[in-house]
Amino acid sequence: MINVDFHSKDAIINAFPDEVACLAHLEQLRWDGFVTSPFDAISTVYHCSNNRFRCKNTGKYFNAKTGTIFHNSKIELQKWFIAIWIVSRRTRGITSVELAEELQLTQKSAWFMLQRIKKGLNPESLKKKPKNRLKKKMEAADISKIAVAPDSDRLQMHQWLELLKK
Repeated sequence: MINVDFHSKDAIINAFPDEVACLAHLEQLRWDGFVTSPFDAISTVYHCSNNRFRCKNTGKYFNAKTGTIFHNSKIELQKWFIAIWIVSRRTRGITSVELAEELQLTQKSAWFMLQRIKKGLNPESLKKKPKNRLKKKMEAADISKIAVAPDSDRLQMHQWLELLKK
């Protein structure tokens, strides 16, 4: 099931009919039969009920979704898989409104999913670009010309702030 190329949303629904099948597939993709703890890679792992595992060294519980884009999401994995398929097949992208209609979710949930999928596909795409306002103010004030002087000769705080405004 790992390298299957799905041609429709119905094919995904048939391949992953319920949450258990989706989790089993995710476990296969992530661990390939050898479960390791996301908290301590050398720790012994115990299999617990409800497709959960327990890390012996940390005592924390986890499952195949822990540490992935699916972590702490109440949206079914089947819908996640469909959303990933839709996003990866579209060349021009998809809006959260379109995805919400397709998956029968709220727009807010679809936006959340899109953000996580984009982060998973390209982690650099969601990094915020620094605003240049502060940089421009710093260049305008030319702080490098302000010399450090002994305490008695230092500018008062309000005078220094006035220099930054100019």
